[in-house]
Amino acid sequence: MAKAQLDGRVLAASCLGIPESPTELLAQSRPPSTPADAAMAHPRSLIAPLSRLTTSSIAVSRPQVQRFAPVPYQSIRCATTKAQPKKKKKARNTFLQYDLKRADQFSLVDAMQYIRAFEVGRNPSSSKYELHVRLRTLKNGPVVRNRLRLPHPVKTDIRICVIAAPDSKAAAEARAAGAALVGEDEIFNQIKEGKIDFDRCVCHIDSLQKMNKAGLGRVLGPKGLMPSTKAGTVVTQVGTSVRNMVGGSEYRERLGVIRMAVGQLGFTPEEMQRNVKAFMDALKKDMAQMSDRINKEIHEVVLSSTNSPGFSLSGDFRGPESISPKELSGPL
Repeated sequence: MAKAQLDGRVLAASCLGIPESPTELLAQSRPPSTPADAAMAHPRSLIAPLSRLTTSSIAVSRPQVQRFAPVPYQSIRCATTKAQPKKKKKARNTFLQYDLKRADQFSLVDAMQYIRAFEVGRNPSSSKYELHVRLRTLKNGPVVRNRLRLPHPVKTDIRICVIAAPDSKAAAEARAAGAALVGEDEIFNQIKEGKIDFDRCVCHIDSLQKMNKAGLGRVLGPKGLMPSTKAGTVVTQVGTSVRNMVGGSEYRERLGVIRMAVGQLGFTPEEMQRNVKAFMDALKKDMAQMSDRINKEIHEVVLSSTNSPGFSLSGDFRGPESISPKELSGPL
């Protein structure tokens, strides 16, 4: 043990640059025999033995491998509360139309057969066939509006009012044609009181100024009964206009669709065919008379009734599997 301490001190002294001989180190390693010897001990004897430093185990450092590779650059995203501006959809200038290639279409006889099935148990006089013509047209363009007397009138009990001088020739023609009311001041007073007992109103051109002064537009305007030159109800031939109105029907384009009653439920398929053909011919004529800049085309024709859904017409009168038209001529 003493030899090991001696070797350790020699090594420590050499490391610290202190020259010592083995004899001196051996003498210093021994404990002093007397107190005087302890007091006279050499200062080097106070140096702690370094043998434990030389005999201690040396820890071998091992390289550590990082579990995750460092990220050289990191993208930072900051949330924002500012709403992104939405792209405005381009507004359509025409009405939306559906493709008819996959739509079920029916002949006139088949459509009448299904419609009559929906009207079983209804009053035949209160239900009517209605034709809906869908157009390919602009939303803000001019509309089609006219009056038509069908070959087989749908409504024959129309009451017509004629505004004309009571003692004039126009008043006499109106009465002969079947007008229900004829006159000026008397009719004006009834209208102002709210007594409107007529379905159509016609004004002779000589009474137009007097009618405007009476202020009838507030009452007749919202009801669509106010006579006007544009609507064709301010005329010079009163008798002819009244005869055309009796049994006639008006039609007007609304939202790209024209609707009009074309028959009663008791009509035969042949009568319905003639009415539908007359209406379609008049409609095509009205569209042809418009300006060249206005393009209107017929997209679809639908037949319905008061209590039934609509059936798209194919343009045929009868299909290969249709029933006989005679079976649709009787009562429901």
